[in-house]
Amino acid sequence: MNARILAINILSRVRATDAYLNVVLDTVLSESPPKDPRDAALVTELTYGTTRRQLALDYAITRFADRKLDALEDKVLAALRVGAYQLFHTRVPARAAVAETVQALKDVGLGRAAGFTNAILRKLSELPSPPLPAQTDPVEYLSVRESHPRWLVERWIRQFGRERAEAMLVANNLPPAVVVRANTSKVTRDALLAQFKDVGVDARATDASPVGIILPSVGRVEDLYGYSEGLWQVQDEAAQLVGVYGAIPESARVLDACAAPGGKACHQAETHDVVAVDLHANKLRKIDAEAQRLGLSGRLKAYAHDAAEPFPESWGEFHAVVVDAPCSGLGTLRRHPELRYRRKEEDVARLATLQRRILENCQEAVPAGGLLVYAVCTPEPQEGQDQVDMFLRSHPEWTAEPPVLPGLKLPLAQAWLRTLPGPEGYDGFFAARLRKLY
Repeated sequence: MNARILAINILSRVRATDAYLNVVLDTVLSESPPKDPRDAALVTELTYGTTRRQLALDYAITRFADRKLDALEDKVLAALRVGAYQLFHTRVPARAAVAETVQALKDVGLGRAAGFTNAILRKLSELPSPPLPAQTDPVEYLSVRESHPRWLVERWIRQFGRERAEAMLVANNLPPAVVVRANTSKVTRDALLAQFKDVGVDARATDASPVGIILPSVGRVEDLYGYSEGLWQVQDEAAQLVGVYGAIPESARVLDACAAPGGKACHQAETHDVVAVDLHANKLRKIDAEAQRLGLSGRLKAYAHDAAEPFPESWGEFHAVVVDAPCSGLGTLRRHPELRYRRKEEDVARLATLQRRILENCQEAVPAGGLLVYAVCTPEPQEGQDQVDMFLRSHPEWTAEPPVLPGLKLPLAQAWLRTLPGPEGYDGFFAARLRKLY
């Protein structure tokens, strides 16, 4: 199959099933690997680029479509979006973008829609640039230009100011770097950097995380040096910083209460005994497989359990609990661009209620003198700082205790770890380090 056929199939499946784009993309590329590696790169560019720019592409398509886009078949809408993305955001010649996208639609069995699709794409190809709303409504203008729902643009402007909000929107449409965390149970970061250099991989150290490495854009990470040997794990720098900021003493036994997909649990297992818990039993296989690959199975045990319910006494005592709580995920929109169109504003309050239940339950598992690290991958204060402030007001036995990490400069806001999408290259994270006094 050629790249456009694969892109149409992937995007239509994501729309039809509400699946994550990265999961469907990886599955399709493993089931039907293109013969030419450049085709795999093109499929990735077309699917992620089209999804990131979907709202703007739909705004353009609607100008020429004589029917509502929601009424179109999944593959027809996917073809229109893929074609429009090529016209506005790639160097593919307009004639080729139109012709090859229409041919791909025929090849997936929808030749009856070829004329309709061809007509719209040809009209779009005559435009000098993507159409945008008037700037007299700056929120609508930014919403369409950067393909984020209006409610989110309004919310971020209100919370972070126009300049920072715009930088966050722009950053969410840039492909993220491939960042890995050195598995310090096997290798130091400096040694791993030297080994990458020896095999011709142009790797460099992350700025804030002392264990992070930024890799060049490559194909499958599984084919890279050190993967099968378990020398590193893929993890965004902001997520790495949660483990660094937690600064859990090496003698501590750790409970990771919401562990999937397992990055933070494996990070802790490099130096601690860890019990990793997740509500969904099917996600534990991924955690176990990663622990096995990294050589950490002896230190990490995974169980299915609801973090909002009391933990079995048979698990024993924990000195520290990590609560990487279920959240809106609005700090990871560059990695999961489809999420921006699925989230609703009311989801933030709904998830904040769940986070509070989990936090209340998990704090019971911490003995006097123990630590709790609360983290969310969202810039939303309602899920982060406001959540922790409310918890501390109702629990005088707890206090905020930021770590003492000589020589490290973490992105802190008061006592909290906070990263925002933007030119710094982070995902959006919040974390709080709390000590139980009595």
